[in-house]
Amino acid sequence: MDRHYKWKVLLIIVAVAFSIWKFYPPQEKISLGLDLQGGMQLLLKVDTSEMPKEAREDATDRAVEIIRNRIDEFGVREPVIAKQGRENVIVQLPGITDRSRAIDIVGKTAHLEFKLVLDNPDMLKKAEEGEVPEGYELSEMPSSLGGKSAVLLQKEASLTGDHLTTASVGFDQYGQPIVQLQMDKDGAKVFDRVTFDNVGKQLAIVLDGNVHSAPVIRDRIPNGQAQITGNYTAQEASDLALVLRAGALPAPVEIIEERTVGPSLGRDSIESGVKAGLIGAVLVFLFMPVYYFLSGIVANIGLIVYILIVAGALAAFKASLTLPGIAGFILSIGMAVDANVLIFERMREEAATGKTARSVVSAGYHKAFNAILDSNVTTLLTSLILFIFGTGPVKGFAVTLSIGIVASMFSALFVTRVIFDALTRRNADLKLPMLKLIGATNIPFLKGRFLAYGFSVITLIIGIATVFMRGQGNYGVEFTGGSLIQVEFKSPVEIAQLRNELEKAKIPGLVLQRFGTTEDNQFVIKTSDKKTEHVEEVIRVLAPDQGYQILKIDQIGPTVSQGLTQKALWAVAWSCIGILIYLGWRFEWKFALAAVIALVHDTVFTFGVFALSGREVNLSIIAAILTIIGFSVNDTIVTFDRVRDNLKLMRKTPFPQIVDTSINQTLSRTILTSLTTILSTSALFFFGGAGIHDFAFVLLTGFSVGMYSTIFVASALIVDMKVR
Repeated sequence: MDRHYKWKVLLIIVAVAFSIWKFYPPQEKISLGLDLQGGMQLLLKVDTSEMPKEAREDATDRAVEIIRNRIDEFGVREPVIAKQGRENVIVQLPGITDRSRAIDIVGKTAHLEFKLVLDNPDMLKKAEEGEVPEGYELSEMPSSLGGKSAVLLQKEASLTGDHLTTASVGFDQYGQPIVQLQMDKDGAKVFDRVTFDNVGKQLAIVLDGNVHSAPVIRDRIPNGQAQITGNYTAQEASDLALVLRAGALPAPVEIIEERTVGPSLGRDSIESGVKAGLIGAVLVFLFMPVYYFLSGIVANIGLIVYILIVAGALAAFKASLTLPGIAGFILSIGMAVDANVLIFERMREEAATGKTARSVVSAGYHKAFNAILDSNVTTLLTSLILFIFGTGPVKGFAVTLSIGIVASMFSALFVTRVIFDALTRRNADLKLPMLKLIGATNIPFLKGRFLAYGFSVITLIIGIATVFMRGQGNYGVEFTGGSLIQVEFKSPVEIAQLRNELEKAKIPGLVLQRFGTTEDNQFVIKTSDKKTEHVEEVIRVLAPDQGYQILKIDQIGPTVSQGLTQKALWAVAWSCIGILIYLGWRFEWKFALAAVIALVHDTVFTFGVFALSGREVNLSIIAAILTIIGFSVNDTIVTFDRVRDNLKLMRKTPFPQIVDTSINQTLSRTILTSLTTILSTSALFFFGGAGIHDFAFVLLTGFSVGMYSTIFVASALIVDMKVR
């Protein structure tokens, strides 16, 4: 063995060992996304409009730190609190089940003020009639008889929570929970003076503009201690003390997006995702040795190395595994086989010329390299754009797919080549038999291109018309704004009964659908209202005593939905532009333009079929469509690469005939690659669970139409553009 061969073997051993070291044990190295373990994600907007200009600069940064302090005390394991943009904060809370409590802790401003109450019934009456005296404000406070009573407060606070050092839970003489406050040295002096000067008056304790209590000052309080009383439970008092200890937010925050996944839905997603992954991998692993014999076994060894490297890379980058991420991993297994199929089909052609085994292997890898490189780079471009424009699970999908593309090139071009080199060194007369279900063909594909044009135009018109007819019905709440609740009832509930109760509550923009089968007893409720309180109230009436379980909640504000729509459109546009530029550089502009038209055709075709099926577009569907763009152009590149080679070999042959010959030469590869990819995607569709069903449906549609468009759109267009 030469020195280079030994170094290659050593590199593979190091890569595999490093991956295993990084990945094992998986439960400690791979974190699960919220859609797999349950939890909630909040997007908060920090409202700095009322703040002085100089104080706005770091307001969001200060909000991040204060929210982090609150969450740390709340005891959430591995939370994510990060600034997003100039005035947004993203908060991820894995495993949280009490969403209302979490929202209260994260979103409460906790601006504490002590304000003197004006004890003048006449002025209070005038204030209630609209004549509020200067320097005062009209508010309400809890009444001892229940309800609220009006109270007139000084506008300027006597003391604020800036001087608060600690807050803790205590109990009053009746055993009711209270919140005990302790001021710092300066705050204690101010409190001493205020209480000394105003004995006999009421001092209101105001939190976020709401009066919680207004006790009468009986005597001076020199030690800076105070307490907040109210009708609290022990947990409410504890949470209030928690946010007060962590400090007040520099400005009010608004929750503009909420995504909550219940723990049971997360467990179901893991089970269905792992099941689909195993089935998809087994199908691909069985197919390769059955069809390619020894070469297929070599490919499977490369795939095992590929899987280890992907797992190690995910662990090394501390990536969170999401349901779309699992889908990306399963899909990338199918796509990883593509490079092997390209190489093996080239090796088959070289073996037919009577070359030695070593020459066959060398020529196969050499001639397949350009097609593998170009197809993987274009897919990597779409993955990068997905990562830039995507959020949450979509980013997880992009990360997994990107790592998978790089790992697949390493395993297909490097690992399997080293194995073949070892085999041919040991046996110079090594035979590499392969099945050949599709023999040499000479089908005049391009003669029927005008019929194909007509079919494509009619299908696209029907799809586009359906999209326009459905209007907003095409899109989920991520793009329209509003709320989505997925609920499971423990006892059977008729959909008509649920609809009737929701309509009685006058839920705006109501859309009600059964989720899964009748036995699942699950429903998806969508509304144009960003808040879900009224829907949850109806659910509680129908199923009292916790006879239901909230599996999922998405709340998207209008500004967020507009931003997501723009990002989705930009993602598709930039993908097309990136592919156009790259292919124009690698081939020529006519080839690039034909390829981009074909992928636009595939995108619109798939979107139309998706609309005809009555499904709704969400961020995961956009990720699937961008994956189709990458796959569609892969298939086209392989055919164009063969056209480029044949142009050099068949100089005197008419161009349409060269293209027809190239299509026939790559037909076996096109069908085999699509077959392996469709096998793994079918596992997602049939076994991946309802949460990923639509995602897999889009991929299956796109992969199927991709085969058609390579021959009858991209190749046909390049002929018509070249000839004319």
